[in-house]
Amino acid sequence: MKSSIHILRCRCSSSSGLRSTATRSHRYASTSSSSTSTSTSSSTTPSTPTPTTSPKRTRWLAITLVSIAAASAGAYIRTQTPSSATLNTETFTKYSLVSRVPISATSSLFTLRPRYPSSDNYDVYENAWRTGVWSVMFKQPQLQIGRDYTPLPTTAATSLSVDEENEGYLRFFIRKDPFGEVSRYLHTLEVGADIEMRGPQIECEIPKETREILFIAGGTGIAPALQAGYSLLNRTTTTNRPNIHIIWASRLRADCVGGVSDTPKVEASPSSRSWFSGWFGSSSSSKAHVESVALTSQGQESSLIVRELEALKSQYPGQITVDYYLDEENRFIGKNDLAEFIKPSKSVAGPQNRKLILVSGPEGFISYMAGPKVWAQGTELQGPLKGIIKELDPKGWAVWKL
Repeated sequence: MKSSIHILRCRCSSSSGLRSTATRSHRYASTSSSSTSTSTSSSTTPSTPTPTTSPKRTRWLAITLVSIAAASAGAYIRTQTPSSATLNTETFTKYSLVSRVPISATSSLFTLRPRYPSSDNYDVYENAWRTGVWSVMFKQPQLQIGRDYTPLPTTAATSLSVDEENEGYLRFFIRKDPFGEVSRYLHTLEVGADIEMRGPQIECEIPKETREILFIAGGTGIAPALQAGYSLLNRTTTTNRPNIHIIWASRLRADCVGGVSDTPKVEASPSSRSWFSGWFGSSSSSKAHVESVALTSQGQESSLIVRELEALKSQYPGQITVDYYLDEENRFIGKNDLAEFIKPSKSVAGPQNRKLILVSGPEGFISYMAGPKVWAQGTELQGPLKGIIKELDPKGWAVWKL
């Protein structure tokens, strides 16, 4: 998931036309004044002086009137021109906020639909789902900045009606970042408010020959993991049964309440710690867990994201497994946990059994797992592989940072 904020720039019309008009007005006023002065001096009959308007005042009055007229015309045109009905990468499309359902104290599920429904949206979405992991940019109109968010796939847990699918509904798992201008703005909106978005932007294309994915997700990075699982497992046939294993690290129990890990935990090494301990102070070492642990409390309903994951597991039995790690309960992803799945091959995997490691989450999480992404000439690049994945020598695996 992208974490960068984009500054949106708009083109402003040139004021050269006004400057040239003012120049011509100034020249005409000077010529008229000179001519009048000559005529008056050559006349022998006295005349009563006629009051005249200052040329400078006349010039600025004309400029003001022209500016007001242009602004009014522009405002009228904007009110009469509807937003693009189909999601596209060139212009922003208006969506309406249908609902915002809290998942935890800091995150919510947003459901949106296009303000102007278009049947073309179905094809736009389907092409993106088939390709791999994708996102759209939300615009914060007051500050003119944008932020990328990942749509959630539709599963049996939260299936949309036929009408909702036809109208192009989209859902997003968004955390309210106290320092995030866009996420804070989104969490202040009331149901029915307009949200402008642009896309889809393909974040990672999953090759057709991919047979196995290890997805390491931190926080809301679980949204791209659901996308990857949805895209990969939809390719299942009688001769092709791809697999995906998701490792999800959450800070708060509420985000993943009800989740049950599929892999028995091995004893964590003494150095195991949270990825953000270096940023926010030290964390205590991880406790040993030798059995799968249910994160739910008695009588407490599983979180929506956990229900989404369970729905995928039911739909594709034996092809998807999930392990949960919780900072709040001192369970962190360590090198030993990844070593269970990242076992170097003797040779690079061929096209028939390609393996892919995807890492998604906050910048600090990605850096800890696989090294930071880098910026060069205004473009965000993958950067060299580092972190604990590098230490495991993942030969035969392709690694991609989202």
